Amino acid sequence: MTKKTNKKTSKKTVRKAATKAVTKAVTKAAAAKKSRTTASTGPATTGPAHTLNEGMAAPAFRLSRDDGGNVSLKDFAGHNLVLYFYPRANTPGCTLEAADFTRLSPRFEALDTAILGVSADSQAALQRFRKKHDLNIALASDETLAMLKAYGVWGKKTFMGRTFDGILRTTVWIGPKGRIARIWRNVKVPGHAEAVFDAIREAFS
Repeated sequence: MTKKTNKKTSKKTVRKAATKAVTKAVTKAAAAKKSRTTASTGPATTGPAHTLNEGMAAPAFRLSRDDGGNVSLKDFAGHNLVLYFYPRANTPGCTLEAADFTRLSPRFEALDTAILGVSADSQAALQRFRKKHDLNIALASDETLAMLKAYGVWGKKTFMGRTFDGILRTTVWIGPKGRIARIWRNVKVPGHAEAVFDAIREAFS
């Protein structure tokens, strides 16, 4: 009976720390953004419009999962969620990113943080991807592009002189109260999973 109570108390403590950590991260991000805006004296830079900013409420979603079921934002209420958006399953960069998040998943779990990879791949493609690379993180499919557009990660890309619409590699950390704690845009895969983990761990300290 004592062990059960300790485990419950421990989980409650982690969740309380998670909420405090996210508040700290959001405040820090807002201060940094204000500082950058104040310091800027040159002309405004142009680029793709992003619908999300740190501190905003994360858009709700409900997607098909690789295990044949569904997943929604509500499933993660009270916990941290790392949403990482990647272009396509079984491509070199996306495989490395999924493998890195899989490798670090126990450490994320210790910080009460779930990981969800999202792409426009079919549910069947995600199932093959998971099986082929022995992934233990959740993967979700948005073939309608509705959620991808809501998160501002669907846009113009250029490759080998060709411009086309696709997923902009992005990671979003959503806090226990459903607010965006941090956004990583134009992600470079090597070392990225570690950087996300370090940011969340730092917020807890």
